[in-house]
Amino acid sequence: MTQPVHGWLPALMLLASYGGDWSRYLEALYSQFCQDWIHAPPAPFDGKRVALKRRPAIKGKEATFWHFITEGPTESARVPDLRRCERIPWPRPIVDAVDDGRLRCWKTTRKNEERYVLALEDFSYVVVIADRGEYVLPWTAYPVDRAHQRRKLAREYEAARSQNGWCRP
Repeated sequence: MTQPVHGWLPALMLLASYGGDWSRYLEALYSQFCQDWIHAPPAPFDGKRVALKRRPAIKGKEATFWHFITEGPTESARVPDLRRCERIPWPRPIVDAVDDGRLRCWKTTRKNEERYVLALEDFSYVVVIADRGEYVLPWTAYPVDRAHQRRKLAREYEAARSQNGWCRP
């Protein structure tokens, strides 16, 4: 594991630490996911219970897990993304830090659904949480590599702040 730029976040989980063995690495990623989301569920988020999207389960692993480590426009064609994989330890501490001022957080509508967006201050990493009314679902998490994507997120955040919606620092 290697330390991230954001010192308060856990170390990255690198494939190289598992000898390049994808099967071992995948199991280590899933073990981290289970530790963070199943064995010790987070406290309520914005007053709502945190659940997981369990279906479609792939290889016995929850859909939320796959959304954290894969990318792609269609569910059946998502592929692993090593940058997402490396950051599997990050979503939980980011969710836990929602009120402590280290993040930019706002509520928006994506795909006709209310979503919470939690971003690092520089918008380089994002966790998206779906609001299902009585509960929330961690939906996806991903690094934001391109400057124009970061600027777009920053504009969305500023727009949410100006509308006095659910928003944090």
